Amino acid sequence: MTLVLLFVFFATLVTGLPLFIAMLCTALAGFLYIGDMGQLRLMVQQFYGGMEPFSLLAIPYFILVGELMGCSGLTSRLLRFAEALVGHLKGGLGYVTILASIIFAGVNGSAAADASAVGSIMIPAMKKGGYPDSYAAGLVAGTSLVGPIIPPSIFMILIGAMTNTNVGGLFMAGVLPGLFLGFFFVVMHRIYAVKLKLPVTNTSFSFGKVLRSTVAAIASLIAPGVIIGGILFGFMTPTESGAVASLYVIFVGFLWTRELTFRGVFVAISNTVRLTSVIFIVIGAATIVGWILSSEQVPQAMAPVVMSYASTPTQVLLFISLIIFIVGMFMEEVAALVLLTPVFSPLAMAAGIDPLHFGIVMTLNITIALITPPMGACVYIVASVGGVSLEKMFRHIWPFVLVAMTCQLLLITIPGITLWLPRMLGY
Repeated sequence: MTLVLLFVFFATLVTGLPLFIAMLCTALAGFLYIGDMGQLRLMVQQFYGGMEPFSLLAIPYFILVGELMGCSGLTSRLLRFAEALVGHLKGGLGYVTILASIIFAGVNGSAAADASAVGSIMIPAMKKGGYPDSYAAGLVAGTSLVGPIIPPSIFMILIGAMTNTNVGGLFMAGVLPGLFLGFFFVVMHRIYAVKLKLPVTNTSFSFGKVLRSTVAAIASLIAPGVIIGGILFGFMTPTESGAVASLYVIFVGFLWTRELTFRGVFVAISNTVRLTSVIFIVIGAATIVGWILSSEQVPQAMAPVVMSYASTPTQVLLFISLIIFIVGMFMEEVAALVLLTPVFSPLAMAAGIDPLHFGIVMTLNITIALITPPMGACVYIVASVGGVSLEKMFRHIWPFVLVAMTCQLLLITIPGITLWLPRMLGY
């Protein structure tokens, strides 16, 4: 069954069909293989059922928040705030890029949005400042991986919906891993700043400039607090926090920065509808394939085989990570997540792995796929907004992949990094 589905899926992809159609063809092949054509009606039920969980409503809200922040001038204020803090260091623009990605990650939960928003501003600035264009683009693509790890996170919302894991707990479990990943990129950039003799952006640190940029960016910095604080203190669900944050950014954009226009709101909503539609169609199609695999008890059949070679939770997670890394190189990330989570979740539970730990490891696994050739979406986005050739991007992205995989290995071997904060908060 599994081999048949894999063959049909890759065969349809090679023909150039859109991803969701390839997955629907794969699902149809699965029903034909089972031989019960009366179950075809379940394709429609599973398609819509995959998009039905209430928690998925948070996805368009978080995308909308990021779009509105770009239209209202809040994103540029965040970048100026980051530059005032770390721009005086050697290779300061690189540190600005990392810090901006971390802050922006607390708003929209998407690596693609992070790469687009930060890359469109920071790559030209780094190239003008004497950075090699391949390194500047790679740094933006690499640091964008923080987006889905630090809450909120679109990937965590999907995992929570599919595994019945508390989304708020997943969000809290992602805080320390996201900061660890950011720290790893800081260390890497420090090494490259010395090796490449990168310039200093600002001649000196100025408390006055920091104060002025903080005042200008205070409205931008409140947005992550609205989202995370509302969930942390139990005032709002993730979906409600996304809605409140969207209204907050609209209010600030019209009355505080006065850079948001009705046309800007229309553009932000249009972009949100387009991106959300793509995500939800892929979710629906992948849900059908996942249901077929589950109904044929593929995860249950895999469990004894995996456990015979991987007897500890660490070994199981390493096995899962290896499979996802390979699949992620050739498959769109949302589809891979929706398809593989129902398969690997029972294996993780059988091995005694905490659902929150599994969720974060799964999230980072899928996130790394965003920069691995040849399918890495963030590589294409950064190459487009930064004017860097894909050939250069693919050739120079591997050090950033290695840094992310090192962080992943640390999270797998030390579960406390993931579980300490949510356990302290009662999740």
